[in-house]
Amino acid sequence: MMWKDLFCVLRLTKVASKHKFWAVLIIAFKFMYFITIMFYWRISQDSGDKTQHHNLPTDVMCPHLPTPITRWSPHSSKDIYFLETSERTNPNFLFMCSVESAARVHPELKIVILMKGLVNYNNTLPKHLGISFFSCFPNLEIKPLDLNELFSNTPLIRWYSLAQQRWEPYFLPILSDACRIAIMWKYGGIYLDTDFIVLKNLKNLINTLGIQSKYVLNGAFLSFEPKHKFIQLCMEEFVNNYNRWIWGHQGPQLFTRMFKKWCAIRSLQSSTSCKGVTTFPQEAFYPIHWQDWRKYYEVTNASELPKLFKNTYAVHVWNMKSQGKQFEITSETLLAQLHSKYCPSTYSLMKTYL
Repeated sequence: MMWKDLFCVLRLTKVASKHKFWAVLIIAFKFMYFITIMFYWRISQDSGDKTQHHNLPTDVMCPHLPTPITRWSPHSSKDIYFLETSERTNPNFLFMCSVESAARVHPELKIVILMKGLVNYNNTLPKHLGISFFSCFPNLEIKPLDLNELFSNTPLIRWYSLAQQRWEPYFLPILSDACRIAIMWKYGGIYLDTDFIVLKNLKNLINTLGIQSKYVLNGAFLSFEPKHKFIQLCMEEFVNNYNRWIWGHQGPQLFTRMFKKWCAIRSLQSSTSCKGVTTFPQEAFYPIHWQDWRKYYEVTNASELPKLFKNTYAVHVWNMKSQGKQFEITSETLLAQLHSKYCPSTYSLMKTYL
């Protein structure tokens, strides 16, 4: 094996020496891509969203919420989970919109927000506008995200123990990837990224995930029964085929690999359902491709929305791409219209304080 590796290195060196210009260009591109990703996650973890939270009040008058036909039952077996895996405890307006839209559409389900930054608050909640706003919803619970407890008795505890002892270039997104599959395994229910806007009820979607594009699945939305074999295999794959250097390897690429193995297929077009696991088409959760994320900030005729989201359960906004980009609150941009319709209380707060 050692001689084989040495031969590969020598061969690569020989090829690179013949194509110096292209080799330098590729290395420079990779370096800049890496720096960009690192910068984004540093901004997300350390600074939060300072522009949205500067001088905001820490308390909010609870909005009038319509009386639901069906009330949340504390004995419900299907909860909706949101995660904050950084140290942030001040939810931004998009996070608030995601939670509000889910709570309004699912008054019969419990909404659980797990925040890593709350571990140090000793059973108290920090004073932030978003935290105060969340407390207005009777079916919502905010809890600390205890990572050791979450990963205990799963294959992920071994990865987490090692990850804390070495440098991980994409630690935050990978940690989020690990947390969501651990939650699905232990508790089941529904997981949503904090940049979703929920349009329709999700409770009847069982053992499902969404297709992001023709070739890739995505775990930004997950809905599984607890202790499901597919999620168990995903945890094992996460650890056994771990690669901290490739963006998405532990997230979308992991779900794509595992579904192909699960169904014994080579292409996602070969099957959308097998052995009890179903993939929903792109328009169900990712109606606008990540490369077209700017469409959310473009003016859209209101009459086009029903057609655009006819087959959509929840809209993924691709906040990673639009980080820091603002839209005019009272505009007719697509994102403003989604806020106005599906998270009206958050939208009202935005109009007041932004």
